[in-house]
Amino acid sequence: MTLPATLAATTTVATTCPYCGVGCGVKASVRQDGQIDVVGDDAHGSNYGRLCVKGSALGETVDLHGRLLYPKVDGQRASWDTALDRVAGGLRRIIDQHGPDAVALYVSGQLLTEDYYVANKLMKGYVGTANIDTNSRLCMSSAVAGHKRAFGEDLVPVCYEDLEQADLVVLVGSNTAWCHPIIFQRIAKAKEARPEMKLVVIDPRRTATCELADLHLPVRAGTDVWLFNGLLSFLHQHGVMDAGFVDQHTSDVARTLAIADNTAGDVRSVARACKIAEHDLLEFYRMFARTEKVITAFSQGVNQSSAGTDKVNSIINCHLLTGRIGKPGMGPFSITGQPNAMGGREVGGLANMLASHMDLGNPRHRDTVQEFWDSPRIADKPGLKAVDLFKAIEDGKIKAVWIMATNPVVSLPDADQVKRALAKCELVISSDIIDKTDTNSFAHVLLPALGWGEKDGTVTNSERRISRQRKFLAAPGEARADWDIVCDVARRMGYEGFDFDGAHAVFDEHARLSAFRNDGQRCFDLSGLVGLGAAGFDAMQPVQWPVLRSPLPPAGEGLGERVSVNVGRADSESFTDTLSPTPLPQAGEGTKRLFEDQRYFHLDGKAHFVPTPVRAPANAISEEYPLVLNTGRVRDQWHTMTRTGKSPKLADHVPEPFVDMHPQDALISGVRVGELARVSTRWGSLVARVQHGGGIPRGNIFVPIHWNSQFASDARVGSLVNPVVDPISGEPEFKHTPVRVDEFRVLWHGFVLSRQELQMENTTWWTRIQGRQFLRYEIAGRDKAMDRSAWARSLFGADDPEADWIEYEDRTAGVYRAALVVNDRIECCVFISPRPDLPSRAWLASLFVKDELEEIDRVGLLVGEPVEKGADTGPTVCSCFGVGRNTICAAIRDKGLKTTAEITGCLKAGGNCGSCVPELKKLLAEVRATETA
Repeated sequence: MTLPATLAATTTVATTCPYCGVGCGVKASVRQDGQIDVVGDDAHGSNYGRLCVKGSALGETVDLHGRLLYPKVDGQRASWDTALDRVAGGLRRIIDQHGPDAVALYVSGQLLTEDYYVANKLMKGYVGTANIDTNSRLCMSSAVAGHKRAFGEDLVPVCYEDLEQADLVVLVGSNTAWCHPIIFQRIAKAKEARPEMKLVVIDPRRTATCELADLHLPVRAGTDVWLFNGLLSFLHQHGVMDAGFVDQHTSDVARTLAIADNTAGDVRSVARACKIAEHDLLEFYRMFARTEKVITAFSQGVNQSSAGTDKVNSIINCHLLTGRIGKPGMGPFSITGQPNAMGGREVGGLANMLASHMDLGNPRHRDTVQEFWDSPRIADKPGLKAVDLFKAIEDGKIKAVWIMATNPVVSLPDADQVKRALAKCELVISSDIIDKTDTNSFAHVLLPALGWGEKDGTVTNSERRISRQRKFLAAPGEARADWDIVCDVARRMGYEGFDFDGAHAVFDEHARLSAFRNDGQRCFDLSGLVGLGAAGFDAMQPVQWPVLRSPLPPAGEGLGERVSVNVGRADSESFTDTLSPTPLPQAGEGTKRLFEDQRYFHLDGKAHFVPTPVRAPANAISEEYPLVLNTGRVRDQWHTMTRTGKSPKLADHVPEPFVDMHPQDALISGVRVGELARVSTRWGSLVARVQHGGGIPRGNIFVPIHWNSQFASDARVGSLVNPVVDPISGEPEFKHTPVRVDEFRVLWHGFVLSRQELQMENTTWWTRIQGRQFLRYEIAGRDKAMDRSAWARSLFGADDPEADWIEYEDRTAGVYRAALVVNDRIECCVFISPRPDLPSRAWLASLFVKDELEEIDRVGLLVGEPVEKGADTGPTVCSCFGVGRNTICAAIRDKGLKTTAEITGCLKAGGNCGSCVPELKKLLAEVRATETA
């Protein structure tokens, strides 16, 4: 493994995790051997030192294997000048011939705020088009639209501390235990300290999060508006309403209540629509009604819907009616998916927004931004949102697209349409850290960008906390920061206003724009962070916006020399305020909670109720497609695995793509657990292994989003997802696509462990998993007459006369096993059988960390299991400490462990991020059930 170079002065650097929207602070240090150690930052207000397994494994993901290190043009290495001239010249030519709307940028919540800012400035202020959208459209745009409709601005009113202070936490459409583990642990710790605190989980699946819940409502997919309209009507009918707050600080309550009463005024009807027990629904409604301090936290299960925006507003309506907002321990809480989706929203990264929370449709706002930028033009109409943008590429309306830090061929719905679009596009540019991705194969120009640990800037998490990402690794090869690449292209296109001398200068302009012509009219305000300079920016501590300027001290108080800080136009010092010297914001300053003054950001200063009519998902199930496909994350992987796929620690828990379904649906579909199945929709298909996780209701299946052509032969779930979007937010309906499941018939199953990367393209089905000092391939095939021995020898290059080639074959049974040992060190092994129940991979994997096999290892090698009892630890349950299922079950039985705390005390499992605790509870129950049977 090639390790990255470190900065000469590197010791320990405080930075921020690049994964989910929790935004955990981490401390990274580089050992003398070049290995990276990552631990939680005890001082960071988002996590206080806690880290999930993905954050803990960051050091395993920063090697240079597979990195894009140099620019490429038409598949060949090129200089930066050649590549950027091709980009700038191509964009300029297309704009001149076809107009500014013929070009587009598709960016990402993986970018830093500074990268986002200059990309948005280039497109909306200089090119003059709003055709810049982001993959945040796929996860958070319904929340954005709902916030704007309710509050007048995209505002998250609460903070993580509110989750700990609440007496009732309602999690809607969020497997928080797996997708936001540190938030879940904060809730779990609070509940442990206050057992009277209640947790309700609303999710069609019974996920790991439900193991902590006092009540789980397995609602039918797509019925959230029925549920919350019913809650709103119930609250009103029973007099649970803050009349003073509603009268003074809200509008349109009567019409909203009328819609709620008409669509969901009867509890029995709501229960029937949602397919949940009436007594459970009533229990939830009563819990909400009698509990003042309520947080309703929601994520992708709400947002990713053709009715996502209405779902968001139906939740907010309930908090407005009861006045449970703007106070400690209460409010609606959108849990953000990506590390900087919030930062992208701040700078106008969505196609229908301007920077600094200003509106593209507001002439005054357009004038404000254009004057500040002193730009030659300003976009005056919304651009194309993500799904429509790629349709326009296929239709030939957009002729150039620049993709940054995202993989739309995998992640967008109807992903095969994205492939068709990029194949037809005149100019495809991709800025990325990885050379080979499903998307990059279509790029005419590849631009190497900096990755985590190499780049420098800011991100904003779900609670509006701005944190620094700091560099502690040297730039590899010729990679450059995304903001720097964009600025270079802008200058080559003849634009001024892109001469920044560092990320701090970009941030400063971003902060000044937030203050320009603001005067309290916009909540988003970073005036207190203006003028930090390079040193101040480097030292900046995490802080929650808005961050306002300190007022001038009263006359005669003599707080030192007054300074002039520019809060005006980007190119001018003419708009300045005289401020007192202000110390840099420290952790905890800024604004913890919004709306404590009951002031909102509509023109009338009020929050707005939004009527939310009920409607079913756009595509209904049918005889041909009788099941509902739900998609989402698994615990230890992230997005399309370009980073997490490198980590052995993260690969063990869920090693391959799967389809989770109810046993009765599997029986009807003709598929069996452990075997392969084809999952098909009108838009595409994939092949995955069937499992019964125990949490899927009848009529539904779940398939994870992560796998793609770099890691599996046929597993892109995006190709299956329907392209219908919410009419307001443009967010796709990832949670409800009609689907069918059929047997994927193969003649044999197998797996390979190898120290060398192997070519598996000719195998019928394969998936690749990163192990510790080896790669693992799960394989299956249809070639009955294959000479197994010749195939294996050819695959492994087993022609070294000094090597030991060990093999066993039973042709009648269809069983084949072989291993290659060189100098008493295992190089590779293969196991093939007509059945999928092959030997455990865990013990065989442990042989690859040995420099030399022992004789007892050789005895067990072809059998595929150890001679010694207990040597096979089983599939990984706790990734943080590498504790396997067999080890845990044996400890429960042999030592009489009865609680998860006892398991942690004995084996450490569950003692770090805690995301495996729900699985530990299941194992306790399983072992008890076995003992009493």
